[in-house]
Amino acid sequence: MAQQVTYLETRSLNPFYNLAFEEYVLTYRRQGEYLLLWQNDNTIVIGQNQNAEAEINRAFVEERKIRVARRTTGGGAVYHDLGNLNYSFITDAGDAEKLTMERFTLPVVNALRALGLEAEASGRNDILVEGKKVSGTAQRLLNGRILHHGTLLFDADPDMVSKALHVEPEKFRSKSAKSVRSRIGNIRDFLQDDMELREFWEYLKRALIAGDLTEDSLTTSELAEVERLKREKYDTWEWNFGRSPQYDMANKRRWNGGSLEVRAAVEKGRITSVAFYGDFLSRCPMDGLADAMRGCAFRQEDVRAVLARYPLRDYFGEITEDEILETMFHVHE
Repeated sequence: MAQQVTYLETRSLNPFYNLAFEEYVLTYRRQGEYLLLWQNDNTIVIGQNQNAEAEINRAFVEERKIRVARRTTGGGAVYHDLGNLNYSFITDAGDAEKLTMERFTLPVVNALRALGLEAEASGRNDILVEGKKVSGTAQRLLNGRILHHGTLLFDADPDMVSKALHVEPEKFRSKSAKSVRSRIGNIRDFLQDDMELREFWEYLKRALIAGDLTEDSLTTSELAEVERLKREKYDTWEWNFGRSPQYDMANKRRWNGGSLEVRAAVEKGRITSVAFYGDFLSRCPMDGLADAMRGCAFRQEDVRAVLARYPLRDYFGEITEDEILETMFHVHE
């Protein structure tokens, strides 16, 4: 990083606000270099090219009220809680590909090494400590500026990480980028001298900057624009789920009323075709219901609204509306 760096905090734990804040700074703060440190609470953040449904354990996500947010950078899905700290570097791009390691990754590696950790860069976007992943990074270029951001697993709940991102591999067949699961570790477990996350936060703020650090904040009008971007983009189903690429979904369950298998093709978050199979006691053909679902958003409340228009007992016998939705949207091991 250069000699003068502006430090900003979002002062929020909301992923939709934080991503809007980050994008605003990248887009409109066109001069100088910036460092942001921020946290999301109870969130899965997916890469810009990923199929949201294929990355999350929907039943677990709904049960734990985990938010799902899409970022504007590539890479895989990550789970954030308050044991996770995120950092963002925003600056002029220059030769971004050539300088990524020197400008962005090495400062983080060196900051961890200064705490006594055996940290190293791995591949193009991971940082490992004793063979375990503690940080993953991603980048975005926009009009000559670069955003390089990453996670730092400080004291995250590994059980939540594994369960929130566990999806039955055969449920979704998608052309989207799949996340590669890595063995993860928490920075705190490797520290020679224990510290709280806030201490680590303050340490990192200084350690990542080679020169002068100026603390700043966005103006009232800028913050209003962040709120607008959050509301119009990051809060929307269309951004977080509707951007998912074309994929095929299949799931099968057995209920008291018989077996039910659902197969659907989904494009841009909407059902393009759907078929129902099973040994349930149907009294009429499925064609009308299947036709009605074409164009419907692949989300539970929209499908429920379509089902509510039909006499489901005639179509599915003893299988209930909730069981149909469970088969379509929830995965059970």
